[in-house]
Amino acid sequence: MNSTDNPFDPTPSLAPPAMRAPVAPLDLSIPHRLHVVGIGGPGMSAIGIALAEMGHDVSGSDLREHPVLERVRAARAAVYVGHDRSYVHGVDAVTASTAIPAHNIELDEARNTGVTVLRRSGMLASICARAKSLAVAGTHGKTTTTSMLMLILAQAQLRPSFIVGGDVTDVGTGAHWSGGEWLVVEADESDGTHLELPLYGSIITNIEVDHLDHYGTFDAVVDSFDTYLGQIVGPKVLNADDPITRRLAGVHGAVTFGLSDDADVQAVDVLATNGAFTFSVERWHDGGRVRLGEISLPMRGVYNVRNALAATTMALEIGVGFADIAEALAKFGGVARRFDVRGVHGGVTFVDDYAHLPTEIDSVLTGARDSGDGWERIIAVFQPNRFNRISEIWRDYADAFGQADLVVLTDIYASGTTPIPGITGKLIVNAVTEANPGKRVVWLPQRSDLVNYVAREARSGDVVISMGCGDIASFPSEVLDVCRG
Repeated sequence: MNSTDNPFDPTPSLAPPAMRAPVAPLDLSIPHRLHVVGIGGPGMSAIGIALAEMGHDVSGSDLREHPVLERVRAARAAVYVGHDRSYVHGVDAVTASTAIPAHNIELDEARNTGVTVLRRSGMLASICARAKSLAVAGTHGKTTTTSMLMLILAQAQLRPSFIVGGDVTDVGTGAHWSGGEWLVVEADESDGTHLELPLYGSIITNIEVDHLDHYGTFDAVVDSFDTYLGQIVGPKVLNADDPITRRLAGVHGAVTFGLSDDADVQAVDVLATNGAFTFSVERWHDGGRVRLGEISLPMRGVYNVRNALAATTMALEIGVGFADIAEALAKFGGVARRFDVRGVHGGVTFVDDYAHLPTEIDSVLTGARDSGDGWERIIAVFQPNRFNRISEIWRDYADAFGQADLVVLTDIYASGTTPIPGITGKLIVNAVTEANPGKRVVWLPQRSDLVNYVAREARSGDVVISMGCGDIASFPSEVLDVCRG
C-alpha cells in the first residue's frame, strides 16, 4: 500500500529512478508552417486542430470529405480534399499517421525536397513537450478516461488542453489547445506511440492481448509498458483489478485504483440504477481508509466506474479537490461511440459502441444487462476488425457474448490489412457456438442481410448493441431507416 502525509497530498509515491524521458523532435515554441496528411482521421484531425490553435500555420489533406473537417477548418487550418505534391512546398514539417502509406505522393515530395517528415507519434510528442502532460494509456478505456480527466481539470479551473481519440460529447470535439499548464492526452500503444511521448504523469487502465502484429508477443506488449512507466517522472496511476497493471504498479511504486480491497483508491458501495452508477470513493491513509465522498456517474457498465476512478485518482494526485471531481463526473456526457444510444423505434433501443476486443465486448454487454434499464433481450451485433488481429485471437471471443440473448456476426472489416486465406468472421461464429452450444448465433457476412435481419428480429423491449471499430458505426442508422420504412 502507498500512503501519503494526508489523503489530499499530490506528492507521488517513491518510485525507481526514471529512465531518460523522450525528446520532442520538433520545437513548437516557435511558429511553423505545418502540413497534416490524412487530416480527416480522428487522430490526425485532433493533431491538426491542436497545432492550429497553438498558432501554427496548418494545412492538411485527405482523400475525401469528412464531417470532422469542418471543425478543422473552424480552427483556421487550410484543408484540401485529394493529395497533391504542391501541398508540401514551403512547409517546415509534414506529419502523417502510420495508416498513410510511405509512398503517398505528399510524403514522397517532402522527402525529396528535404522537408522534415514526422509520424503522428513524433508530432504528438512535440505537442506534449509544450505542457505538463498527463497521458492515459492501456488496451481499452483510454478515450473515456482521458475525456473524464480533462473535464475534471476543466471543472477545477485548470484550463487543460486535450487530445482525445474521439469526440467528447460535452465539448463537441476531440482536441483543444488552451495554452494552460496542463495537457491531457491519449497515449496509443498500437504502434509504440506511448514510448515516444515526454510526459509528466500517466494512467494505465489495463493491459491485455492486442497489437501482436506490431509487438510479436504479449510479453513484448507488457515490456513496452514497463519501459513506458520508467520514463514517467510524476504520478503513475494503475488499475489494481488488472493482474498485469497490478504487478507493474508494485515495480514502479504506482498509486492503484479499483474495486479491489487493497487498491489505494477504491470504489465502494457501487450501485447501478436506471443506466447510471453511484459509488463512494475511499483512499488509503495511515493504515486505514478515508472516505472522500460519493460520485454519481451517468453511465452504464462497471468498467466506466473504473474509468471514473482512474481519472479521480490522477486528479487527486495533482491536487484537485474531490468536490470538483464529483461535480465534473456527475455531468459527464460520454464519448462518441461509447454506449452511444443512437435511437429508439417501436420500443427497441439501438446502441453503437467501439468495443472490438473480447473483454470490451463482455464489459459492454454485462453493463447493459446490469444497467437497471430493464431491457428484456440483448441483441449483440459484432463486426470483427483486421485480418491479422482475428487470426491471432479469434478463439478468445468464445465467451465474450455470454450476456447476449442473440448474437449476430458479420465478416471482418479489413482496416487496411491484407486478407488471409481461411480467416473470416465465421471463425468467431465457430468459437462461440462450440463453447456455448445453446447460444443463438447468426452468421450474416453481407451488410444488407445483416440490416434486414435485425430490423425484422428486434422487438419491443430489446436493446440492439452493434460493436466494432469499422464501418459498423453506421449500422444503427441503417436499421432505423429500414424500420421507419
